[in-house]
Amino acid sequence: MSSKVKVSVLVPIYNVEEFLSECLDSLINQTLREIEIICINDGSKDDSLKILEEYASKDKRIKIIDKKNTGYGDSMNQGLKKATGEYVGIVESDDFIDRDAFEKLYKIARDTNAEVVKSNYYEYFGDTKRDKAVSNMFPVDEIGEVIDPREKRGIFYQPPCIWAAIYKREFLKKNKIDFLPTPGASYQDTGFNFKVWASARRAYFVKRPFLHYRQDNSNSSVKDAGKIYCVKEEYDDIERFLKENDLLEELGALMSTCRFGGYVWNLHRLKFGAAMEFAGVVKKDYKKAKEVGYLDPEKLDEVGKYNSRLIAIKHPKIYVFLRPLHDLRNAAKPAVSKVARVVSPRYRQRIETIEMVGKLHEIHGELSAKVSDVECKIEEEDEKS
Repeated sequence: MSSKVKVSVLVPIYNVEEFLSECLDSLINQTLREIEIICINDGSKDDSLKILEEYASKDKRIKIIDKKNTGYGDSMNQGLKKATGEYVGIVESDDFIDRDAFEKLYKIARDTNAEVVKSNYYEYFGDTKRDKAVSNMFPVDEIGEVIDPREKRGIFYQPPCIWAAIYKREFLKKNKIDFLPTPGASYQDTGFNFKVWASARRAYFVKRPFLHYRQDNSNSSVKDAGKIYCVKEEYDDIERFLKENDLLEELGALMSTCRFGGYVWNLHRLKFGAAMEFAGVVKKDYKKAKEVGYLDPEKLDEVGKYNSRLIAIKHPKIYVFLRPLHDLRNAAKPAVSKVARVVSPRYRQRIETIEMVGKLHEIHGELSAKVSDVECKIEEEDEKS
């Protein structure tokens, strides 16, 4: 192996003994041999460290950082400090990656002088050994060419998926891009992801998926709704980063669009009590964003204009109360379309079918009208205040 490390792969680890060997096997068998595998054990209480030590004894490319449990963000920052590769990749310890992934991604990065090369990925269901390719992360016209994310901004609205990419290490160092070291493992990829796209001027998107993102790990941090306020901390830190890099004027509205889009998603998935509590945070941040001009219609793109009209942003507690109404309205619409599509002309003549389709249309119309009435009243109150 050459002494020059082409890709440093960071592997954050916490109690993943069930999946760790599959992850490490996919890394030590990479066709790109000039890699280092930096495994950060975040105080695991199972046999994860033992498994790491067994692999490290057989492959010198594996480097172990064993530390007390301080959380995902601190683990990743320690991994970044130890990395020596030209590029940095990330593989979560319950996932695995195709054997030729880093060879392909590194070649593209070198050929295009890209700061970031990002690919699609698979959703992996281990119980059935089934992959589902996620292949719509990037607009078609942005695949296969170098783009500037600050000009073509679609990538900002996609899930972070920071493990589906490699990043030029000098680019990360130069722009001081790292992770917020909050406790646990919740949302720390949010800030890192936004900082990357806000700083990069040369990004390259690859249609082919490489990484297999496990969907059946019951301990995955994505399933933890108990640390919801971490998402606010992430966006507050993004705002700090933009301010320090004189990017707030250019990207403040975009940041707010992403912030409130994430807030809406969490308001919808949290249990009622937690959603009502978090709604207070949403309300305060919306008021602040409006006061400083982040929600100026002149600065918002189409996604931003849509998000700024959502009642979840202006009146989050009302949105939480109306969640069932939104759900019913959204459920009724495809039901109407499905009935209209499957019922043949022959059976449309039957009275009961006509009545059924009519009733579904009526339900959908009533729900839409009720939601629209509430939204209009709220808009009127906003204008008065």
